[in-house]
This record gives sequence, structure tokens and C-alpha cells, in this order.
Amino acid sequence: MGRYGPVVRRGDRVPPKAWPPKAGPQESGPEARERSFGRRVRSLLKPRSVAGQVFLLQLVVVLLLIATAVVVLVLQDSSRALQEAGDRSLVAAESFANAPGTAEAMKSDDPTAELQPHAEAVRKKTGVDYVVALSPYGFRWTHPDPDQIGKHVSTSYGQALEGEPHQTTFDSSLGKAVDSTVAVFDDKGDAVGLVTVGVTVDKVTGVVEDQLPVIFAAGGVALLLAAGGSALVSGRLRRQTRGLGPVEMTRMYEHNDAVLHAVREGVIILDGDGRLLLVNDEARRLLALPPEAEGSAVTGLGLSPALAGLLGSGRAATDKVFLAGDVLLAVNVRPVGAKGGSVATLRDTTELRALAGRADVAGGRLQLLYEASTRIGTTLDVKRTAEELTEVAVPRFADFATIELVEPVLRGGEPTGTSTDMYRIAAEGIRDDVPLYPVGRRMHYAPTNPVAIGMATGRPVLVARLALADGWRVQNPERAQKVIDYGIHSMISVPLKARGQLLGVVEFWRSEQDAFEVDDLSPAEELAARAAVCIDNARRYTREHTTAVTLQRSLLPAVFPELSALEVGHRYLPAQAGVGGDWYDVIPLPGARVALVVGDVVGHGLHAAATMGRLRTAVHNFAALDLPPDELLGHLDDLVARIDQDAEAEGEAEAVTGATCLYAVYDPVSGRCVLGRAGHPGPALVSPDGSVTFPDIPVAPPLGVGGGLPVETAELRLAADSRLVLYTDGLVEARGRDIDIGLGMLREALVHADGATPDDTCRAVLDAMLGTRQSDDVALLVARTRLLDPDQVEEWEVPDDPAAVARIRAEATRRLEAWGLDQAAFTTELILSELVTNAIRYGATPIRLRLLRDRDSLICEVGDGTSTSPHLRRAAFTDEGGRGLFLVARMSRRWGTRYTDRGKIIWAEQSLDAGSAGDLGSLLMADL
Repeated sequence: MGRYGPVVRRGDRVPPKAWPPKAGPQESGPEARERSFGRRVRSLLKPRSVAGQVFLLQLVVVLLLIATAVVVLVLQDSSRALQEAGDRSLVAAESFANAPGTAEAMKSDDPTAELQPHAEAVRKKTGVDYVVALSPYGFRWTHPDPDQIGKHVSTSYGQALEGEPHQTTFDSSLGKAVDSTVAVFDDKGDAVGLVTVGVTVDKVTGVVEDQLPVIFAAGGVALLLAAGGSALVSGRLRRQTRGLGPVEMTRMYEHNDAVLHAVREGVIILDGDGRLLLVNDEARRLLALPPEAEGSAVTGLGLSPALAGLLGSGRAATDKVFLAGDVLLAVNVRPVGAKGGSVATLRDTTELRALAGRADVAGGRLQLLYEASTRIGTTLDVKRTAEELTEVAVPRFADFATIELVEPVLRGGEPTGTSTDMYRIAAEGIRDDVPLYPVGRRMHYAPTNPVAIGMATGRPVLVARLALADGWRVQNPERAQKVIDYGIHSMISVPLKARGQLLGVVEFWRSEQDAFEVDDLSPAEELAARAAVCIDNARRYTREHTTAVTLQRSLLPAVFPELSALEVGHRYLPAQAGVGGDWYDVIPLPGARVALVVGDVVGHGLHAAATMGRLRTAVHNFAALDLPPDELLGHLDDLVARIDQDAEAEGEAEAVTGATCLYAVYDPVSGRCVLGRAGHPGPALVSPDGSVTFPDIPVAPPLGVGGGLPVETAELRLAADSRLVLYTDGLVEARGRDIDIGLGMLREALVHADGATPDDTCRAVLDAMLGTRQSDDVALLVARTRLLDPDQVEEWEVPDDPAAVARIRAEATRRLEAWGLDQAAFTTELILSELVTNAIRYGATPIRLRLLRDRDSLICEVGDGTSTSPHLRRAAFTDEGGRGLFLVARMSRRWGTRYTDRGKIIWAEQSLDAGSAGDLGSLLMADL
């Protein structure tokens, strides 16, 4: 007999209504109700049912959600209040500043009388704390407190005067507040005043108080729903367990028993003493158990000691593998019950293990190919791409890997196929002492070598046993024996081919892993194919990059002439992505002056380099006309616009738009430097005392987009030993770094390079500013200024009288004698007589003559107040005039005209080298 009636065994018939037992009489009355209520309270405080535990969990979750919602709402309200306060103050400031009459009131004789009533009205209507109107210099015109009117505001408002609203957040006596300041502009665009509006954050808060009741109400509803749901679940569970009769229980047992014996997995239930309580049919079959196995000890069933020990111990185990006869079993054991019983499941894994082994191999190869697709070809460098292939293959596929490429591929050229000689450029292995040929070795394979056979056939070659490969051993018997003695026993050689051309070969070697099989040829070939495409791409990039670099280097100046005005240092660094359009130049100008140029064409590649060459040539041509910076940049802008129009007309996708340029002309006589820039960063100036500044140079739009707008210039007076630093944006701008930070770094680098030569300054700046891989190319030009000794310059005021020519000529002759240039006196007298006479006859006052002695040249300059330029012509035999400029051109190295703001200067430069003046007598006797 059981506790609640007779025990029902398998196969027994259950009498109707024998289960469950009849219930006794129900208790009633006040005492019974009190006991029932107490049980319910205790059940709520310490729930044992699933429904009660779920209800407690739901209660905790709802409370956490309410708390989280309140915290999030408070944080959102704080952030929203600060944003709304800022928006309200900015809207009020903009509205008052742009209101009709505000600008006129600020420009009136008494702005306070005009603006104070309106400001107070706006403050009261909008609910802000204050509306203050300021003068452009920061003096208050209005204020809620009249005593504050007329006082100066010390806060920064420079940003607002430039047209950008200025907004600050501060802590006031009333709490956190936001202040917005905007400028008021008149019809001409001039700032006539400022409007500042402040709002405290507390005025826009209050969302939390409004939302808390809603949150608590929603939480209460959620708790009620959770309580109701738990009650329904609890009632349903009670009904389901109470209403289950013996027939239904027996049927459930029969179903469970049928399922237990039908599953394709052995099940064994053991008690705490290691005796079998239940064994299903699959377990009998797998373990070959006798029919009367139930009730027997597991150690007495003839199982292997290891398996019997595990089953009898009752210890937990997961997928422990044991051999039972010819069957490989995976055993899982789980302890159950309070008396130490356990349940064990058995699974036949014989075939599964074989399939899993093959699947692991296939999965490993797929993973290897996936890694190859992501790790090979990360750069466009031939050598690095080859190294990536060896790093992927070792040690997952091979113990050692080596790669050789034909020589033209290393230089970026097309493989010719005329020679099989290659160079080993990559090697990787699990150890470093392998006796294979090292990197850099030139390789030549005999025709019988497996590598040569693979190169000839274009197919991979497998050598499963190197010790038996006579064709491989004959290449170098001594080294082959060392390789075999080292333990390397098999090899696969795969040619690297792309677009039908042989680029090289890769060899995979094994020493500790199992020998290569035929199945290994497919992944080896796939690895080689992926790497060959990447190597070919890197080769083609190398060729294009080399071509572009060669082109750009040929377009950039190689050396600069010796100059009296400047000492120059320069650097150019191409970007890692390819050459770009950055360029620089130093152009000597008449009068010992020098032009400094730095430009940038946006983009990289051949198009940018070719465009840079066109612009540099154009600058040289315009500089030969001695144009000032503003005119030169204007002509350059027109040229770029025409180039873009021609490119558009021809259907070319690439244009020059985006080119920038900075052009500076330095005069060593006066120290005057005139600069103009079109879309280009301004220069840095290092004073002789070491201080670094960035002069404010007016900037024009980039070349080609100026639309004919005039270019403004700036004039600097440079002391001797100053350093003018010109650069392109690649020096100070970088990805993830603001330009202000770059300018600060440049300032620090120039300060630390104080006293260095221009060339050393370039080196120090690049070391401090650039990393190992800059994203943009960089051009840097550092010019240290010099001033000509006053003794090298002589000037005269020339009267507007032909009779003065003789006196001027005599004074010039005496100056030449003082300089020790007696041999040049006659030629100089002839040149200056012609130029001064032409200025008196055809020009206008004031007329000035200047002689400059510069290194190996003597420069004669005559300026007058007219802009008409003389022209060289060939006079007829019967003409009395027209030969003066011809004589000047023949007796000087070069001559020309440059225009100034108030006239022109005719100049002629003579060479002071011995014998350079020519035969004056034969010139005078020539048939002119």
C-alpha cells in the first residue's frame, strides 16, 4: 500500500474512481476563515508556488522600471531644460537684434532712450531674465538695473562681432543660466552693436513633476495586472494537478515508457549504490546487457573498468568517450535525487567522429581561405603582400613558406617571361634556423626541379616525400640533404599567376605536420591565386606610383641658384597614397629681388602632377613679366578657369578646380615683402629673436573659382635673419587633427628650431609634425632673409634736364671706381646714359637712377612717372635714332621693364665676369 492508496504498477488495471482518494468534509466558520487568511499572507511573504515567485519577480521588475524611468526623465529634463534655455535666449537675442529700428536706434545720439523701453518690454513678454544692448566696444545701453547702464562688459564678444552668435553657460545666484550674444549689422554690413539675452534654466523646467503621476499610475496598473495574472496561473495549475486521475497518470506513464525505449540514445538510471534501476532498449544494445540487468551492480556487467567506474561513481560527465566493443560511445552522466542516484545517456559516435574529423578539416580550410581574403592585400606594397601570404599559411597550413618573384615585378614592370630567374622576397616559419635559402637570394631552378615544372605547366606540384624526389635533390644536393636532415619532409610548389602572366612562385613546406596530400593542392592553389591578384595590383600601383613620382620630381626644382636676398631650405614628401600636386619654387627677379611660390593641386596621381607642372610653368612666365602678386594670381586664376573649360568641353572628368597658391616677392634692399594668396594657408614668420607669428594675409578664393574677384595683398617689413616659412596644408592638417592644433605644433617646432639653418629647420619641422604615414603630400619652403649692405646700393634723383645726364654719369663712374669696377665703367656709362636720356625725353618726373651691386652682376635701374614701356626695334641704315635700346640689350646680360604704382622702372643687368662685356668696338661698327 502506498501513502495515499494502493500502488499502481505497470500492467495493473486501475479500478474506476479509485484515484484520487475522496476528500473529507470542508472546514467552515470564522476560525477556519482566519486560518485560511493567515496561510495566504504567509504564502505571499514566502511563496512556494511558481505563480507566487513569478509575481514577486514581476513586482521587482516593475519597481526597477519605475525607478529607471524617473532617473531617465530627470536626466532628460535637465538636458532639455539647458537646450531650451539656450534656444530661448538665442531666439530672443536674434529677434531683438533683427527687429526693425534696432540698428537705427543703436546708431542714434541716445541709444539708451530708444532701446531701454523696448528691451524691458521684450524681457517681460518673453520671460527672459535680461535683455542688454551693448555698443561694439562693450558698453551697456540697456539693462534691467538702470545703475548698470553705461558700464563696460568684460566678457568676450569678438565672435559675435564677426557674425557668429556667441553662447555661454554659467552659474548665477538663481542657478544655472544661459547667455546668448549676437551682433547687430546695418545695411552696409558693419556691426553697430550687440544684443545679449540671459535665461535661467529653472524657468524652463518642470517636466518631471508633470510626468511622475503618470509613471506611478502606470506602475500601479502594471502591478495589478501582474497580481491578476499570477492568480489566474496559480488557479489553473491547481486545477490541472488536482484533476488528473489514475487512468490519465497510467496513460502518461505508458507514453513515457514508449518514448524511452524508442529513442536512438541509450538511457540508464542508477541508484546511489551503482545498481541499475532502468535501462532502455538502446542502452541494452550498445552495452550488450543481459535481459535481467535491472537490479544488478554496474561493475558486474562486464563493461570496461573506466566506463563502469564512471557510471558507478555518479559523478557528472559530459561527452566522455569510451570504447565498448567496436562502438565508440559518448557518455553523459548527471546526478539526480537526494539519495545519490544518477542518469546516464549513451550515444553512438563512431560514424559521427569520422564525419566530424572530415568536417573539421574542411572547416579549417574554409577559415584559412577566409583569413587569406582579409589579411592578404591590405597594402599596395609588393613585398608586404608576399609577406602576408606567408604569415597566413604558417603555421595553419604549412610549417614554412617561401615566395620568389621575377625581377621585373619587384620594380613594378610587366613580367617578360624570357627568364625564370627570381628573387626570394618573403619567408616565414615556425623556427628561424631552417636551412632554406634566405630572403634576398637570387633563385634559378633546374628544369627537373618541381618548382620549375610547376612554373612551366602553370599547375601546383606536390612532393609528398622530399627524400625520394631526385629532381629536387639534384638542384643542390648538399643543401637538399640539410633540409631533409632538418626534418622537412614534404612540399607543395604553386606558381603565382595573374592575367595569364607568371609573377613568381610560392612553396609550402612541412616538417612537424603530416605530409601534404592531394587534397591539400586545392587550398594551396586558392591561396596562391588570391595572393597573385593582390601582388599584381601592388605591382601595377608601384609602376604608376614610380611614374608619377618621376614626373613630379622632374617638374620640381632640383637646386636653387645662389641668392643674395635669401638662404633657402626646402622639402617635398609625397603622400603614402601617391604623389600629389604640391609644389614650390624660388624665382630670381630683377633688382636682386626674389619670388617665393608654394602651391597645391587637390588630388593625387598623374593628373595632379601634370597640372602642377603646368601651373609652375605659368608662374615662371608670369614672373618673367615682373607682375606683382595680385596681378600674377589674377592671371593664374584666369588660366585655371580656361583649363577647366577646355577639360569640360573635351569631356574630361578631372579638372584643376581646387588648386591653391601663395606668391611672395621679397626685396633685399628695403626688406619689403609683398604677399598674396589664393585659397592657400598663410605663412609663418620667425623673427630674429625667435618669436613665431602667423601674419594676417588676405585670402582670395582658390584658383579657378575666383570669378574675376580682385586679389588683395599684404606687405611685410622683414628684418635681416628672419625666416619666412611657406607650406602646404598637408603639413598642418591631418585626419583627426584640427588645423589650429597643427598650427600650434608648427609654432612649437619653429621655436625649438631657433637659430638653425633653413635646411635644418625643414628637417626639424617635418620630424615634429609628421608621422610615419601622412595622408597628404607636403611641400615646405624656409627662406632666411638677408639685406643688401647700403654700400652696395647707390641712388640719385635725376632732374628733368638733358644737361644733368653728364653729371649723373660722372657720379656713377665715381661710384663704380669706389666699388673697384673700373672695367665696367664704360659699358655702365653707355647704358645709364641711354636709359636716363630716354626717361628725360619720353618719361615724366620723378626720375630716379639706382645702381645695385649683387654678387657677380651690376644692375642699373631708371624709374620715371609714366607707364609707357620702350620697345626694342631694329633701326634702318639711314635712321638717326632707334639704336639706344639695341645697344643696351647687347651690352647687358638681360634687361626689361617692371611697373610700379606710380610709373615704371627700366632695368639692365650686366655680368661682372671677366670678358663678359663683349667687343664694344665691333658692335659699334656693325651694320645696324
